[in-house]
Amino acid sequence: MHRSGAVMAWNVFKFCTALRGLGSIMILLVLGVVGVTYYAVVITNYVPALYDGGLDSITALAVLILFHGLLVMLLWSYFSVVLTDPGSVPPNWRPTLDEERGENDPLTGIEFGAAGAGLQQSAMLPDPANPRFRYCRKCNQLKPPRCHHCSVCGRCVLKMDHHCVWVVNCVGALNYKYFLLFLFYTFLETTLVTLSLLPHFIAFFSDGEIPGTPGTLATTFLTFVLNLAFALSVMGFLIMHISLVAANTTTIEAYEKKTTPKWRYDLGRKKNFEQVFGTDKRYWFIPAYSEEDLRRMPALQGLEYPSNPVLDAQEY
Repeated sequence: MHRSGAVMAWNVFKFCTALRGLGSIMILLVLGVVGVTYYAVVITNYVPALYDGGLDSITALAVLILFHGLLVMLLWSYFSVVLTDPGSVPPNWRPTLDEERGENDPLTGIEFGAAGAGLQQSAMLPDPANPRFRYCRKCNQLKPPRCHHCSVCGRCVLKMDHHCVWVVNCVGALNYKYFLLFLFYTFLETTLVTLSLLPHFIAFFSDGEIPGTPGTLATTFLTFVLNLAFALSVMGFLIMHISLVAANTTTIEAYEKKTTPKWRYDLGRKKNFEQVFGTDKRYWFIPAYSEEDLRRMPALQGLEYPSNPVLDAQEY
């Protein structure tokens, strides 16, 4: 336990407050990579191939349609993550009480504990000194279940997963789906680009003459290497986050609860998936939620989370 406390006391973001100043630089970097890729794939290679005729024209048309479709979804997902607030704690928030049972709401009870027989409803403020209540000393407020303080953003974030420098934002309850879709479409797009430029990359090492200027050839070579590197790295992140969604946990929770044999928020893969993506299948692959989902599923808002009733009475 001593070792774990020492590790948690060393917060890398305390030494990285300069990340706040990156802002538009990271966004411009992402757009720069997209621009170079677009130039190499569309303008340099596949638009000219449309006029070659035969199978080459058909292949070029298919690549261009798929490339632009994935690019639209990638950018839509990316800016949804960038521009969507991950979720903040409402002012003067406090845990709700179950009016019928006279105790804490089962969705938050295990986080905050029983407030005592003398507490009536939620009119009285729970004592933040009580270790069973989660309290942020930096924000001087109580924290909802699964909420964590981000040292880069300087505030508590609902169901915080991590602070991502690529999106210049925290990834939390309200934009986690968009982040996953950004990873998903980035992986598909970079894989498509890698495969479509692979013949051109192989041609660099052949003895035949390669059409194009030195500038366009260098751009094609650079684009292939960049997209291959991104495809491999994003694939690792995507696999990791798919496993987190399947277990209904976050990156922070997976680290903090790694010694816990059972996780009280694990409701089964189907319900775990729906807590992130919603129940309306039409919205699963777009960075948006249906009005019905937002109204019926409080978990999408980041303040309430259904839990496994078998584990509700257990401490973790």
